[in-house]
Amino acid sequence: MKKNKKIIVLSGGFSEEKDVSAVTAAEILKSISAEYPESEMIDPAHYNSFSDMINEIKCRKPFIVFNGLHGAEGEDGRIQSLLELEQIPYTGSGSHASSLAMDKHLSGLLAESAGLRVPERMIFSEGEEVFIDSFQYPVVVKPNNSGSSVGISVVKEEGNFSSALEEAFRINKKIIVERFIPGSELTVTILGDEILPTVEIKPNEGWYDYENKYTSGNTEYICPAMLTGSEIKELQTEAKTIYDLLGCEVYGRVDFRYDGEEFYFLEVNTLPGLTPLSLTPMAAKAAGYSFQ
Repeated sequence: MKKNKKIIVLSGGFSEEKDVSAVTAAEILKSISAEYPESEMIDPAHYNSFSDMINEIKCRKPFIVFNGLHGAEGEDGRIQSLLELEQIPYTGSGSHASSLAMDKHLSGLLAESAGLRVPERMIFSEGEEVFIDSFQYPVVVKPNNSGSSVGISVVKEEGNFSSALEEAFRINKKIIVERFIPGSELTVTILGDEILPTVEIKPNEGWYDYENKYTSGNTEYICPAMLTGSEIKELQTEAKTIYDLLGCEVYGRVDFRYDGEEFYFLEVNTLPGLTPLSLTPMAAKAAGYSFQ
């Protein structure tokens, strides 16, 4: 029997991260095209419903779907659930783990229950009065369900707080306000059962916002990170603990802040970017893996 050489790559979608997803999906397709020449992309935004999209995937009969989506419906378990119902194999974590990881507040509570440190935070719903009497500036304001730093603000003074709330609520009906942790940003990729080298992220100016993430030259990346052996071991243990607790699998990335003394868990990305500037391919390269 001739082996099916078709992979469907999901690209774009409806989220604020659709442009990043398009780059990720293009890199995936380019990488797999030699071995799987019949592969093609599908954009959920081109269909009237997810049901229509799933029917189209079934008609094209891929042997697997490579999920190159980021944020919103692509990463929060909804598309995963539909693929599972139709018994269509796909890449990345399952629907339950994806849903848990996408909810920053819930994943933070689970991390705390496992003994990880999480920045002091409060969650607010749209229409609620937002107060931060217990916090001092700077604070971080961010949507509860999003990625790629979309809708996130580091607020250094009260005069900028209202606009930060508006930006976060524009993305999501629930937002988090948390204490800003000074120091460095670190990220740990897990690939299968292997924990890849840690990446330290050092923006040339400001913080690791959307522009600094996706503009070449704006950020310095150090991989492996400049940490001691014991620090690396502690960080990797914490990353694997929350990754396993959420039920993640295949691959994912766990983000932390480090103030020089303690690591603070931020979030798990179940579909980390695979663009030329993305952190997971960077960590994989340091471990000896080519992008392909």
